[in-house]
Parts: sequence; structure tokens; C-alpha cells
Amino acid sequence: MQDSIFMRIIKGEIPAYKIYEDDKTFAFLDIHPIQPGHTLVIPKVQVDQLWDLDPVYYQAVMETCRKIAHKMRDVLKPIRVGAQVEGIDVNHAHVHLIPFKTPEEFHNIPDMNKPASDIDLAEMAKKLIITESA
Repeated sequence: MQDSIFMRIIKGEIPAYKIYEDDKTFAFLDIHPIQPGHTLVIPKVQVDQLWDLDPVYYQAVMETCRKIAHKMRDVLKPIRVGAQVEGIDVNHAHVHLIPFKTPEEFHNIPDMNKPASDIDLAEMAKKLIITESA
């Protein structure tokens, strides 16, 4: 099986604004954010759908989502942190975490022709990064 774009990010072949990494998961900023801080959480195994993950990896993804949601609440002060599981664009299980204040913000459709600026992504990554000791 050919590596997904996410496996290539995990391997460092494609740059990403990493927020968190452990032995089973990797989290990074979406370059087409629905809202500032929009983060993708992925397992370090290439499985097409979240529901097909081995339970150990599924639990690891959910624990990483919880950690990042708490960090988003502390730093960005949204009213909510929502999660989306679509499984459409990339054949690699992933969860979108989106900080938002209104339903319209959560359901925003980003311009896929215009990625967020590197400056904005770098600044957001500095705010949201979680180290192992955190």
C-alpha cells in the first residue's frame, strides 16, 4: 500500500505544523482551517477508517483529541471544541478538532484554494503545542 499524505507527514517527508506526537498518534494544524487552531489527529498506522482501528490505537487517538481539546480551551477560549470524522479526503483515519464560538463557525467551509499563511500557522502552533511533560 502506498503511503498516505499523512504517513508522509509522520515520516517528515512533508512539512507540517506539529502540535503533539507520541508513540501512537500525531497531531498537526490543518492548512485549510475551518477556524484558527483547526487540528488533525491521526494514528501512526495507516488504516482507512477510524472505526477500523485496533482498539489500542483508537483509544490513543481519542486521548490525544482530549489533550488537544483541553489545550484549545485553555489557550483559545472557544465556547466549544468540536470534532468531525469525515474520512473522505484522505484514506487514513483522522479526527478534525475545531475550536468555535457559533454553529456557523463550526460549519464554515474553508477556501481550499487558499491555505492559511505560514506565519499564522506558525504562531498558532506555538500557542497549541503540547510537549510530553505537559
